[in-house]
Amino acid sequence: MVWQLIAAGVSAAGQIAAGKAAEEASKLDAFNIETQKVISQAQALQRHNDRLEQYRYNLKANIASFYASGRDVSSDRSVGAFLERQREVATQDTRRSDLMGVFEAMKLQQQATATRIEGRARKQAAMIGAFSTMAQGYADYQDSLVKATPTGS
Repeated sequence: MVWQLIAAGVSAAGQIAAGKAAEEASKLDAFNIETQKVISQAQALQRHNDRLEQYRYNLKANIASFYASGRDVSSDRSVGAFLERQREVATQDTRRSDLMGVFEAMKLQQQATATRIEGRARKQAAMIGAFSTMAQGYADYQDSLVKATPTGS
């Protein structure tokens, strides 16, 4: 008889512990995702800086090449147009890379948030399951009391 209540209590405690563990695991997973986000942002910044460095290197090399070929970089309009186009391409590349970095960071933040919500939901489901287990254990206990009570005739 009483063993039904004890068994229900042990089962409910296990469900509660599992729910808490699921929530803690989701917090750790979310933290790891947010760490990936920070790493992703640093990588995006590094890509940006690398592209600018590449542009500066290419600009110097192109200017040197034009001077070596005898062209006046300051007055030759085609050289100016070429160099301006190279600047535009580098600017577009860095903007595109920066935007992709922002999108990646947003995606990772959404994943972290969803992971936390999922953990809270698993904990809540475990609490509801524990309550149901206790309610069923109490109902079974009450049934066993009714069956065990002698009926007087």
